[in-house]
Amino acid sequence: MPSPKTVASKSRNVVAPASSPSRLPPTPVLLQQPSHKKGQWKSTKLFRRVKSVFRSFPVINPPCKMPVPNRLHEGHIHGGKQMTGTLFGFRKARVNLAIQENPRGVPLLVLELSIQTGKLLQDMGSGLVRIALECEKNHSEKLKLIDEPIWTMYCNGRKVGYAVKRGPTEEDVKVMQNLHAVSMGAGVLPTESSEGELTYMRAFFERTIGSKDSETYYMMNPNGTSGPELSIFFVRI
Repeated sequence: MPSPKTVASKSRNVVAPASSPSRLPPTPVLLQQPSHKKGQWKSTKLFRRVKSVFRSFPVINPPCKMPVPNRLHEGHIHGGKQMTGTLFGFRKARVNLAIQENPRGVPLLVLELSIQTGKLLQDMGSGLVRIALECEKNHSEKLKLIDEPIWTMYCNGRKVGYAVKRGPTEEDVKVMQNLHAVSMGAGVLPTESSEGELTYMRAFFERTIGSKDSETYYMMNPNGTSGPELSIFFVRI
């Protein structure tokens, strides 16, 4: 047993740890406002009503084997504007599509699609996927095409449900902030949700405007390499 003198000698050599400063939470990345939509992201009663109705629809898992109707564009027209597109969502939940001017921008468009995230990414891994979004003209309202609130959705020619536009939620903005340094890629993001990790896929899209009633977004593979093919058509009829 050590003598009291030895214990006292050891106790004098103990150095109290310096108090560590409290760690500040990381500063969130500030996303850039779209060049022509600054300050215009306000929820409307119409969007909330449409979204509440949309959530009552069942999630549909289509085989996606039918061709897109011939009235849609068949060829890929080069020379459009380059945009950033992100597909994200929990694997067994509806997938979201966000379109940005660049990876650091506030989304110009956020759509909730009526197909599961895991199902869509699986189909993309096995071949060409074409999504057609159609809406009817409302002559009493003059909306820009991407401002239409609800769309009938087709996947490779088969009707699969509806897509609904919404303003970016707090959760959407967090996803875009976490991916601000990613220009192209796929992976998962950790979340505190009971649904687990959030799956995402981001790529550049070529936006081609056919008219005030038609736009097309073609996913671009880096340096012309082969990879998943995705085309998204917006048509107002």
